[in-house]
Amino acid sequence: MRLTHLIPLAALAIPAALPAQSRPNLFQCEGCEAIHEHSHAGLGSTAVIPTAGEPGDRMILVGRVVQSDGKTPAAGVVVYAYHTDAKGIYPTRGDETGWGRRHGYLRGWTKTDAQGNYRFETIRPGPYPGRTDPAHVHMIIKEPNRQEYWIDEVNFDDDPRVTTQVRSRAENRGGSGIIHPVRDDRGAWQARRDIVLER
Repeated sequence: MRLTHLIPLAALAIPAALPAQSRPNLFQCEGCEAIHEHSHAGLGSTAVIPTAGEPGDRMILVGRVVQSDGKTPAAGVVVYAYHTDAKGIYPTRGDETGWGRRHGYLRGWTKTDAQGNYRFETIRPGPYPGRTDPAHVHMIIKEPNRQEYWIDEVNFDDDPRVTTQVRSRAENRGGSGIIHPVRDDRGAWQARRDIVLER
């Protein structure tokens, strides 16, 4: 399955999506049920992933979720994100339950606001040790009245592991997942991943 923590998803800068007949079933999604491991009631558009004492560079990942027309804001969409620590490991404390045992504790849930905006405050992930996969953030989407599904993971265009081959494997689910991070005046990474809902 595509959404295990061992198989990366890559994205490309806004090419056409794969033809429908060549794409996997939208809802075949190992681990997507993790989006339900936190109550959606009362979720806000900002999630602070617990990183106290966590080594690594601070990162703020923001974006706007729009309908499949690419323009209309999509409110009330739950976005679940998880990623490795700075060493490329999905860290656990030993008391995790459910998918937290595999996704680790660097994960969070948001619900888009009326303009479709979401925000994660976290650290920048590291790549898997001893492998060539780019560092990445996994994302799962839950639209109102629709089954959850994964979109292309977030990759960083300044990562030398984002090769031509990685780009060619992009499915472009949810739009481009390759983003351009920049440092702010406090040294934190600012990154933007806009999302177009699948249809």
